[in-house]
Amino acid sequence: MEESEKMLLFAKVEAILFTMGEAVELSRLSEALSVPKEELKVLLQEMSIEYQKDSHGIMLISLEDSYQLCTKSSMYEAILQITHVPKKQVLTEVLLETLSIVAYKQPITRAEIEAIRGVSCEHAMYKLTEYHLVEEVGRLDAPGRPILFGTTEDFLRSFGLASLSELPTIAPEKLEDFKQEAEEELSLQVGTS
Repeated sequence: MEESEKMLLFAKVEAILFTMGEAVELSRLSEALSVPKEELKVLLQEMSIEYQKDSHGIMLISLEDSYQLCTKSSMYEAILQITHVPKKQVLTEVLLETLSIVAYKQPITRAEIEAIRGVSCEHAMYKLTEYHLVEEVGRLDAPGRPILFGTTEDFLRSFGLASLSELPTIAPEKLEDFKQEAEEELSLQVGTS
């Protein structure tokens, strides 16, 4: 590919991602631009490197097999000078606990989350859905057809993950420690009732 063709393709991809304002799948870009995925992937990597330079206020991020243009966090101060201060989403301990269950066990029903947590999670799920961190991903093929929940692209963006495979894993010995702590806590609760 000639340099002028490459620069034009760069500009087209940039225009599409800017206009969409959300992550666009590689396959959609490839189809829209009539460019093979492999060739487009190389260009996207080059674009990502270009946007890392200090002369750019945006960056290219990869989410699963999709790409999106986003503002660099180092530019937030400048943006705040011209916009209203955005409402900060506060993730309480309950919300984080519920979100982690969804992230690691998805797709999962609200009843399954409540069975793990031992308490109702209706408010937590409402808030996580409102914050666009969790969404309905389908229905379980069971009586009542309960809603299945999973995490969103906003979840990946918020936690700086390219895909769910980047979620940290818990070491087996830590998992055993957690299990023992839970059993001790349960035996204390049973003993005081």
